[in-house]
Amino acid sequence: MKVCLDTNAYSRLMLGHEPLKILLESVDEIMVPATVLGELYAGFELGSRREANRKHLAIFMNQPGVECLVVDNGVAERYGALIKHLAKSGTPIPTNDIWIAAAAMECGARLVSYDAHFALIPGLLVLSP
Repeated sequence: MKVCLDTNAYSRLMLGHEPLKILLESVDEIMVPATVLGELYAGFELGSRREANRKHLAIFMNQPGVECLVVDNGVAERYGALIKHLAKSGTPIPTNDIWIAAAAMECGARLVSYDAHFALIPGLLVLSP
């Protein structure tokens, strides 16, 4: 199974959330969208533990089976389609989360997140261990 981490999932993992750790030990691939990395780096810059957080993220990202998901044409097209769907439905969600959902869907991964609004995206499989 392939999973894609949302920012809040990475944060919970770093706090030692046991059910998430167990899940991640059982998957084949862990994808981290570039948008999530951007949110994490922004948080690091604004926080008091910048260097320690950057070090932990580098260690995590360098593990076998962990990969950064870049925004390519497929992700961008899916993002556009999701924007249209959410606008027609009258159910907007944060822009970065639409990018994260588009990346997860484009690579065929299940999104690991604790944000309920991802349920508004049809076809997105979400895990919240």
